[in-house]
Amino acid sequence: MKSVYFVSLGCPKNLVDSELALGFLDEAGFTLARSPALAEVIVINTCSFIHDAKKESVETILELSEFKEKGKCRLLVVTGCLPQGYVQELEKELPEVDLFLGTSEYERIAELIAEAFNKKANKRKSVIKPPVALYSERAPRVHTGPSYLGYLKISEGCNRHCSFCIIPRIRGSLRSRKIGSLVKEAKQMAEAGVKELNLVAQDLTEFGLDQRRKGLKEQKLENLLTELVKTKGIQWIRLHYVYPDDFSDQLVETIAREKKIVKYLDIPLQHTNDRILRAMNRKLRKRQIFSLVRKLRKRIPNITLRASIIVGFPTETKAEFKELCEDLRKLRLDRVGVFTYSKEEQTRAAELEPQISQREKKRRERVLLKIIEKTSFTKQKALKGKEIEVLIEGESEETDFLIQARMPSQSVEIDGHVLINDAEDLTKLGQIKQGDFARVRITEVLSHDLIGKLI
Repeated sequence: MKSVYFVSLGCPKNLVDSELALGFLDEAGFTLARSPALAEVIVINTCSFIHDAKKESVETILELSEFKEKGKCRLLVVTGCLPQGYVQELEKELPEVDLFLGTSEYERIAELIAEAFNKKANKRKSVIKPPVALYSERAPRVHTGPSYLGYLKISEGCNRHCSFCIIPRIRGSLRSRKIGSLVKEAKQMAEAGVKELNLVAQDLTEFGLDQRRKGLKEQKLENLLTELVKTKGIQWIRLHYVYPDDFSDQLVETIAREKKIVKYLDIPLQHTNDRILRAMNRKLRKRQIFSLVRKLRKRIPNITLRASIIVGFPTETKAEFKELCEDLRKLRLDRVGVFTYSKEEQTRAAELEPQISQREKKRRERVLLKIIEKTSFTKQKALKGKEIEVLIEGESEETDFLIQARMPSQSVEIDGHVLINDAEDLTKLGQIKQGDFARVRITEVLSHDLIGKLI
């Protein structure tokens, strides 16, 4: 039995892969080390979506490689998106790494690590195959987060080929899981204590498109949701990465009708100017974006809309950026994640001219953030005095004297918290605990968080 220390970088989709890898390692008899200094094997599951993610991945690899000298580490393993896309460069630049694995090797990770250990001579190896893997509910999986929170990856890969994005090259084309398999996994997660189920994929909206083309007409996101809400124990179902195009009326109706589906959508809009949207190779245009937002708010009045926006895309003029700012003022989205454009090799956007300077990109980011923060704070203030259901997360990250919770409109790690400031006696009595649902009255509004009292 060998001890393994595992680091997962990047998004929740990557976290699912990490939990699967840990499941296969556990099944093969590896033990989990809580410190890299105690591990014989160190595994880093990397992200390479944008430049900053690649930088973080490389820095983490170099940092943990030191334990080959000052710890027990005999094998340094790097897996995931970074080696899948850049293994030849990594082999030259990171001689410290013993084993590079791509995104299709999680099922074989224990076998490949064992092989590397058994080689007496040069054990450096790279196993990078085309990205075709798709796991099922039968795969072992080690839950690494809070017991009440779980991620269900409903598909892999993407067919959209946005001009700024390398995901189709690294993760391959769309491969959807079957509804039956997903329902079985959701039941397993619920039996293990999961209460909030977060649906993730590179592209949630096109779930089942690949299977419908083969005649499986029932494979649609709205049909999956209709089945998932029947899962006993699951109380919140949250949708992430819901692309704004191909958003059917049936999907809107399902979200509106089903109480377990939280009225929250994470939508990657990226821009509102039509010329920039065409340059990004996005299907939707400004008119359709405004139409979708109106439709969602009309049918689901209490919906929370989060969007992601890219500023400083190549060729974006000052006038087009100003148009984006005005459009976001009009749309009045609840939350917006702003990202400066990242030039990625082997993408069409990297070849566009002129590229915007980093200084100007950061300036535009600051301008847009001020607009968004003003809108967000105005919406936050409207919650004062309201009674809202929250999910208890436990003691606050800031202080032991506050209880941290989230509303349906707050996704984990990105949307702030509700801080309960009168719960100390109740928690001592065991009346509320992590993973419980409670009702809170909002008493104070901060720029990012809310303060509340238990009812």
